[in-house]
Amino acid sequence: MIDIRKNITFVRDVVKLSENVFCPVDIVAVTKTFSCADVLTALNCGIKHIGENKIQEALPKFNQLGSLLSDVTKHFIGHLQTNKAKKAVENFDFIHSLDSLKLASVISRYAVNAGKIQNCLIEVKVSKEDSKTGILLRDVSNFYVKFLSIPHIAIRGLMVITPYSKNPEDSRCYFRQVKSLFEDIKRSFVNPKFDILSMGMSLDYKVAIEEGATMVRIGSAIFGERDYGYK
Repeated sequence: MIDIRKNITFVRDVVKLSENVFCPVDIVAVTKTFSCADVLTALNCGIKHIGENKIQEALPKFNQLGSLLSDVTKHFIGHLQTNKAKKAVENFDFIHSLDSLKLASVISRYAVNAGKIQNCLIEVKVSKEDSKTGILLRDVSNFYVKFLSIPHIAIRGLMVITPYSKNPEDSRCYFRQVKSLFEDIKRSFVNPKFDILSMGMSLDYKVAIEEGATMVRIGSAIFGERDYGYK
């Protein structure tokens, strides 16, 4: 039986040992496919950030948990289609998967209507796989400049998903490249609100933190293996 409390304690200990004392790391508990009861256990352990991949799965959970999420930051971390952008803006504090000017314009329109500034991260593509989304590493700076002119969007940093590997060390080179890009953008544009580097998941979050992540997205290391038959 999965002990969520014990797992959260373990993850926090790993994060604490790995992080730079001057750069605390936020843990986003990735709750996709997990039940409201599991989410509630995590909240009772002090988790303040949760992540979901699909709008249609997230909203019923959010509705059921209601005011219990009032002090929780909600992150949309999956690929976002433009026809789902309205719901994402209305229900999430952060969108991690900004990957085109078209999507940015749609998010902006709904954010204007909602009277909010939508926090977004640029998704960086480091994989050669066609199935992976994001903006190629070499193009991110140019897109960042264009995104800055779009109203009601705050570009808060970068997000990356590395190619799958059972060896965490295989991710290190990608994390290092994205960290370098992150620092280049910070130096070039002097934006104090560009402060989030979201990289690292259950298999490789320790390596990600060693390479400068300020946010890690942890699912199975907290909640156990997923049952994709969950509704």
